[in-house]
Amino acid sequence: MKRIIAKRTIREFWEIHKDSKEYLETWYQTAKVAKWDKPSDIQEFYATVSILKSSRVVFNIKGNDYRLVAKINYEKQWLFIRFIGTHSEYDKIDANKI
Repeated sequence: MKRIIAKRTIREFWEIHKDSKEYLETWYQTAKVAKWDKPSDIQEFYATVSILKSSRVVFNIKGNDYRLVAKINYEKQWLFIRFIGTHSEYDKIDANKI
């Protein structure tokens, strides 16, 4: 991805959930250099990813302890972090609309 918006969201999350830092840093570095042109490109790399409508993707972080929802513009190679939270927090949102 050419651009990930916003890393600050990730940083603020790992400051609260310290056990997520290593996993989120790895996810960020991987996503930053990735060239995902379509959802199946992501699935080839992350077997447990969930592809939703409206260009949204749900990544499992730290063995599914946490979930990160991103909206991806494949043409521009931009990834927008829409949500990051615990599994129970994720259950309270509509990932297709957030």
